[in-house]
Amino acid sequence: MTLLKNTEAPTEPAGVAARRPVRRGWATAAPLRWTALRLLALGVLLAAWQAVVAADVWPRVLVPSPGDVWHAFVQASTVHDGVRGFSGHLLIEHLAVSLRRIGIGTAYAALAGIPLGLLIAVVKPLAVVLEPAVTFLRTLPPLAYLSLLVIWFGIDETPKIWLLVIAALPPIAAATAAAVRGVPGDLVEAARALGAGPVVLLLSVRLPAALPEILTGVRIAVGIAYTSVVAAETVNGVPGIGGMIRDAQRYNQTDVVIAGIIAIGISGILLDAMFKGVERVAVPWRGRV
Repeated sequence: MTLLKNTEAPTEPAGVAARRPVRRGWATAAPLRWTALRLLALGVLLAAWQAVVAADVWPRVLVPSPGDVWHAFVQASTVHDGVRGFSGHLLIEHLAVSLRRIGIGTAYAALAGIPLGLLIAVVKPLAVVLEPAVTFLRTLPPLAYLSLLVIWFGIDETPKIWLLVIAALPPIAAATAAAVRGVPGDLVEAARALGAGPVVLLLSVRLPAALPEILTGVRIAVGIAYTSVVAAETVNGVPGIGGMIRDAQRYNQTDVVIAGIIAIGISGILLDAMFKGVERVAVPWRGRV
């Protein structure tokens, strides 16, 4: 008796095949849907803002209209009636100076914070001494030590950079230490079995395995430095977005203050998106294991 083999390819249930194009279409349209939802939320926010202004709930000098803020944004970004932007500098120039300070401060913080975190993670006596110091710095608000930095370094760029370094260093060191400690023990033992010494183990195994969390710590540190730059620029901060906001506050120019805050928020979103792109390139395996 001859047995006939079934050479037909297995077929999918009809429902699964029918749903696949629908899912692909939904995935393609999803970015457009989320963009439309964000625009709708923004429109609702602007409409509510304009309604509050129209109802005269607060004086116009305290709560300007969206049109007033847009006008202040344009005025601060252009040369008008012989006046260059705000306080002699365009808005983009104020923002660029602040971003430069943030970049320098965060870079110095990373250069010091990553080795510090590595030492805390692998050398127990140093961890006992240094970890409380990192925690102490992390809990300090920037304004608490700004006055001391001004006394030590004056009112030029140095105290601003130092403030941003002190603000950004603790999260980088803490993230690095936690990431290195969290490296799987099996990975470390396998490297030791292959003859890796302490230095090779740290640089070739622990550090690469911890890199995704370290980059996250740097990204968080950039956000903290950005929130601290306004405090850093309260003293001789022009040009600088924090100095611009400070000067506008002195003269009750609420529309300029809000325009500066919006500029900070938008640039912060773009900066965070840039760091996410760097993470995708530097650690493409993240989230796939």
